Amino acid sequence: MEYTVEFLSRLQFAATAMFHYIFPPFSIGLGLILVIFESYYFITKDKVYENITRFWIKIFAANFSVGVASGIVLEFEFGTNWATYSRFVGDVFGSPLAAEGIFAFFLESGFLAILLFGWNKVKPWVHLFATFMVFIGSMMSGFWIVAANSWQQTPVAYEVITDASGITKAVITDFWEMVFNPSTPSRFSHTIIGAFLQGSFLVLSISAYYLYKKIHLEFATRSFTIALGVAFVSALAQPLLGHESAKVAYEYQPAKMAAFEGLYETKDNAPLYLFGWVDEEAEQTKGIAIPGMLSYLLNWDNDFVVKGLNEFPEEERPPVNAVFQSYHLMVAIGMGLILITFLGLLLLYKKTVFRKKWILWIFMLSVFLPVFANQAGWISAERGRQPYTVYGLLKTSESYSKSLVESEVLTSLILFFLIYGLLFFTWLFVLNKEIQHGPETLNPEDNLYRQRKLRINLLKFLK
Repeated sequence: MEYTVEFLSRLQFAATAMFHYIFPPFSIGLGLILVIFESYYFITKDKVYENITRFWIKIFAANFSVGVASGIVLEFEFGTNWATYSRFVGDVFGSPLAAEGIFAFFLESGFLAILLFGWNKVKPWVHLFATFMVFIGSMMSGFWIVAANSWQQTPVAYEVITDASGITKAVITDFWEMVFNPSTPSRFSHTIIGAFLQGSFLVLSISAYYLYKKIHLEFATRSFTIALGVAFVSALAQPLLGHESAKVAYEYQPAKMAAFEGLYETKDNAPLYLFGWVDEEAEQTKGIAIPGMLSYLLNWDNDFVVKGLNEFPEEERPPVNAVFQSYHLMVAIGMGLILITFLGLLLLYKKTVFRKKWILWIFMLSVFLPVFANQAGWISAERGRQPYTVYGLLKTSESYSKSLVESEVLTSLILFFLIYGLLFFTWLFVLNKEIQHGPETLNPEDNLYRQRKLRINLLKFLK
């Protein structure tokens, strides 16, 4: 099979971006939970929460380092593989990327040093402040990246000019209008809640493992309980925020919304598919659907007319079945996370969650679900934007570097797979090492009687 430069460049960017996107959501989600844990310690002075915070900081640091290493490559790819795109959006896209580096990355990485090495060296309130700043830095980093990407989805506050050298490019006319373009608020909130889910389910998974093994019980029960609360609230919020994001997508990118639901004919009482398959040649979607629900959700009216894909030329449509499947995978996992967290809270209320091995197995394995959901959401958004890199302005077929040849991109793609594979297994090795080592043992002089009593009670509870 003969591969084009465009195809290989798209494959390379997708692979590196998807690999990188494993780690920032973990950092953001863990950042929130670290703030909660250390706030408990600061208020109660309970050494158990200090111990909990110290352990999860090590997990956060391991994840943060791999996220930074994998993210640097993406910025270079803009210049090497997507030169035409970079020239066109450089004035616009460069501004939020620069803001992310100055206001977010340095904030996060600077205070991370205090987070890691500041115990017993700074006052407790200073360490808590550093933890909060790391969390804010991770959130700001996500905001600037989402804002830049959202402008590509819904471009505003720009004008297209041709400079003296004959290069056509978009330039900013209003920076803040560009940042807060129509899709930034809904996409950022949807993305951040997805990160909270990913981070909280990592805590749930490791805590469930300790509970299953009946080790580090006090650590695991407290970590599990707090993370379960965060996960449940986030899981409930995600469909609401996703609904707003879908409404914005329909208003500004109707072809994408039609691809989400495999809708070819413009119609009222448009159905919402629970699952199905799109036959793109026959322009038909087969599956289980709720009649009228898509119209109702988009405008609270079953008679609302939803624009179908046949309103757009074939060359203006995204790959429909691929977008349909990734979108429905994301939604299905989101509903599953609500069910899992609700079940966990119900069993927690009944005081049986910590001794039922089947539910602990579910939480151990469910760490993968938010990762898959976030990846599927990213695929839906990016492939749903096709055939454009900048919606309505610049097509993907016009965006790649024309000076490249297939062998160059293929070679770099293979090398990236090898390096990222090594990086991934290194991350897994460090993560597993920390999990197997577990939290540090508390000083015997710290609340010794209370700890012994609680441990005895927990063991009785778990029998």
